[in-house]
Amino acid sequence: MGKFKTSLTAMAVVVALSACSEQKAPQTTSVDTTEAAATETQQSDNVLLQEFKGPYGGVPAFDKMKLEDLKPALEKAMELNLKEIDAIANNPEPPTFENVIVEMERSGSELSRVFRYYGIWSANKSSPEFRAIQVEMSPKLSAFSTKITQNEKLFERVKAVYESDELSTLTEEEQRIAWMTYNEFARNGATLDSEAKKRYAAINEELATLYTSFSNNVLADEENYVTYITEDQLGGLPESFVKGAKSAAQSRGEPDKYAITNTRSSMDPFLTYSTNRELREKVWNTYYSRGDNADEFDNNEIIKRILTLRDERVELLGYENYAQWRLEDRMAKNPENAMDLMMKVWPAAIARVEQEVADMQTIADAEGADITIEPWDYRFYAEKVRQAKYDLDSNEVKQYLQLDKLRDAMFYVAGRLFNFNFTPVEEGKVPVFHEDVKVWEVTDKDSGEHIGLWYLDPFSRKGKRSGAWATTYRSSTTFDGKKTVLSSNNSNFVKGAEGEPTLISFDDAETYFHEFGHALHFLSADVKYPSSHSGVRDYTEFQSQLLERWLTTDEVINQFLVHYETGEPIPAELVAKIKKASTFNEGFKTTEYMASAIMDLKYHTTDPANIEPDTFEREELTKLGMPEEIVMRHRTPHFGHVFSGEGYAAAYYGYMWAEVLTADASEAFMEAPGGFYDKEVGDRLVKYLFSVRNAMDPAEAYRKFRGRDAKVDALMRDRGFPIPEDKSED
Repeated sequence: MGKFKTSLTAMAVVVALSACSEQKAPQTTSVDTTEAAATETQQSDNVLLQEFKGPYGGVPAFDKMKLEDLKPALEKAMELNLKEIDAIANNPEPPTFENVIVEMERSGSELSRVFRYYGIWSANKSSPEFRAIQVEMSPKLSAFSTKITQNEKLFERVKAVYESDELSTLTEEEQRIAWMTYNEFARNGATLDSEAKKRYAAINEELATLYTSFSNNVLADEENYVTYITEDQLGGLPESFVKGAKSAAQSRGEPDKYAITNTRSSMDPFLTYSTNRELREKVWNTYYSRGDNADEFDNNEIIKRILTLRDERVELLGYENYAQWRLEDRMAKNPENAMDLMMKVWPAAIARVEQEVADMQTIADAEGADITIEPWDYRFYAEKVRQAKYDLDSNEVKQYLQLDKLRDAMFYVAGRLFNFNFTPVEEGKVPVFHEDVKVWEVTDKDSGEHIGLWYLDPFSRKGKRSGAWATTYRSSTTFDGKKTVLSSNNSNFVKGAEGEPTLISFDDAETYFHEFGHALHFLSADVKYPSSHSGVRDYTEFQSQLLERWLTTDEVINQFLVHYETGEPIPAELVAKIKKASTFNEGFKTTEYMASAIMDLKYHTTDPANIEPDTFEREELTKLGMPEEIVMRHRTPHFGHVFSGEGYAAAYYGYMWAEVLTADASEAFMEAPGGFYDKEVGDRLVKYLFSVRNAMDPAEAYRKFRGRDAKVDALMRDRGFPIPEDKSED
């Protein structure tokens, strides 16, 4: 989830340190090579290197991207970026914020553009040919990033600016960028001796290759393991799901069958509704065994090697373990604080699971099923409990959750809170990389000012990674002339049959709003420099989690939740049932997530020599009292958040940290006279929680919004859990 993060360490480092600014190179600059580099780029016939052209300040040429251009574009962009970096490092003028930090913010525009296309191939339209390029280029990109992080002259100039008297004269945003730039160098090996630097670089190169292999193995299992069923095996499945499964099978050359693809959006509803227990077990095993099939795509040895290398790398820097290094500049500050939060919630979560399983077993026994609830039964019998306890049928709710109507609801919320207006862009005016992708122009409702574009790629297909995420192709900045936003949301919904609406579950509707929250975070940004868009991991999910709350506001329910056949609004009694059941199955949802988050921290605070991934996962979960009826949301062999890159490594707990902020901020709206559309609280929301991005310390920004720090009590109330005796704040 969240903003797209490449699986290559090198790319992450380049974005953080070189501040791939997505900016047009200026006509004049204090760095002599910039003009030459810009000229060289303009003369290139490689479209991936070229400045975005066309309307709306320029847009990516997705209609002209060719895979054979990718490798030469990456190589050329790295060459150009290194020229810029060398010019900054060797500038004879005394180091200043302008000729060091700002020039670094300005550099790397060509590489940034190439990465936009790279991201599309990686996440939205992968292929064996692309993966071969990934494998070849990942160590080269890592070596490239090392040349920047280990450029001693550059680091000395960055350090000089950070320690200078000039720092106190800069704006708050500029001071923070100077600190982040210095910190990234210092935390990534710039202070090491020459031998340690060589080893550090070698570790990064190997890790880059391992991350690529891990993610490609998971994608291979998602593509290779499709469960095909026949008409006599459709018992219990909703009509909309059956039609989607039929379409998925037809697109895979199996017109007489129905395809259960190996993605969450297909697995989840199948396990919820299918009356065929044997098939439920098969689909469950197929999904949760991704990367763990003892074949050429098995990830267990890769995981052990990743953990070993991460541990060795931070040891070079003087840290006890990877988690200690990772969390040092996060809101949690250290793994102990992160684990402490988890342990405040974990006992209540597993206690709730015990109650949920007991309710399920009662129904199974009453039906004479003669079974003991297993993991592949959980969703199926949870749905029966939901109907029995709350008279709430998820499939009935689904009839009112049309993808297009929910999109309109998100636009409505954006209009009320952010004053944004979304207008469809005429087809063909803006290039797209697949026919499913649609584009909207975002403007200010009052002034008509152009804010940016919003791309939507909603449906699952071969070559597209599973899950849902948001990204940008260009972020808003003003330091080099105003640049507008190119934002994108990407999902994996199963497309409805031809001519029929796509219906989704309530959980999927929440995810839809969640990812749109990321897009609004991009679109509402009011910052000067590219680096201000870099996120603090245990904070960046907060804004998107918060936006989920508007899905159940009366204004959204009454206007946009209408029956897909009759157009009738969702009945008030059904809404009442939804709200009454709002904390239903919270034990399952909290436990499956927290198991992954806790294991992430355990993996990164334990000596890798003592870890065999499958055994370690099983033994540690047993120690925690993990209910047998549930597995981790992301089992270790396919835990892409943690092992296909470093964005969420030792930081998956951040969703829970952000949930504390979310629950607490929600109470601010609930206490306000205007509720979730209260103007005063809404204005503070935009000003302090969305528009500032990372230009302000997140803890300070939250205090400006709320008037105090967030409290974990709000989370416990939100989930219907008993509040622990310890009332300390998060």
